[in-house]
Amino acid sequence: MAQARVVVVGAGVAGLTTALLLARESKYQITVAAKHMPGVDVLLPLAPTLTAPAVFLKQAQKLQNTSIYIRKKDLETATGKYLAEKLKVEPCSGSLQANRLEMDLMLATLLHHSGQEAHVVVNCTGLSALKLGGVEDKNIMPIRGQTVLVRNEANIMCSSSGTDDGDDEVCYLMQRAAGGGTLLGGSYQRGNWDSQLDPSLAVRIMKRAVDLCPALTGGKGIEHLDIIRQGIGLRPYRHGGTRIEKEKIKGVWIVHNYGHGGYGYQSSYGCSQKAVRLVGETLATKSKL
Repeated sequence: MAQARVVVVGAGVAGLTTALLLARESKYQITVAAKHMPGVDVLLPLAPTLTAPAVFLKQAQKLQNTSIYIRKKDLETATGKYLAEKLKVEPCSGSLQANRLEMDLMLATLLHHSGQEAHVVVNCTGLSALKLGGVEDKNIMPIRGQTVLVRNEANIMCSSSGTDDGDDEVCYLMQRAAGGGTLLGGSYQRGNWDSQLDPSLAVRIMKRAVDLCPALTGGKGIEHLDIIRQGIGLRPYRHGGTRIEKEKIKGVWIVHNYGHGGYGYQSSYGCSQKAVRLVGETLATKSKL
């Protein structure tokens, strides 16, 4: 029986876990398409059955018009042949021809590494689902988080129910169980798209952590914290909860798996297992038609 072609859009924890679980079933041939791809060490478990192509959904998360220019003199090159085949266009009589593509989830069907259209597309685009053509989910919004990772350890994991610094700031310490320091947080800023570090917030985070757990610095101030790095993250929150369902858009079966907020890592396997079941259901529907 021929393998079903599946394109997973998005290479965050939801996309990669979904791809991994699909790849464990021999009936699927998987392509992961994303703007940002993780390192080889993350993709290694997928290697036996997952083909990682050099074809990604260009600017998929920025959602903007993309111009593809095909020059007549390039038609015999590998790149020219590939684009001509995918876009089904004739060469221009002059120097170039512009073909404007709307960034739409439906385009992902053309990104399967086999060169054939995908049977199913799995949408794991997180925040990009807000503006991605074919989805445009207005329930999506970012919740900005900022953290400080330090080498200090106090053999404790704790948090407080609130802070005196604002309703959108929180306090927690998470020591990494296998070593690597302690993560200090943080913030919970709804609708904030800012990806730049806020130095004042970083100071407040460290001060709150030391006040809550003086053992972190041996009873000394924040100047005795050994900072490894600071981080910013935009949690892909969805009002109404995570979306895991299937739908047909313009004749294409789409399985959605996005909107996990700040618990994408913890829920990745359970949500991805459901997404895999939905992929199977769409293909079962196809076979009956």
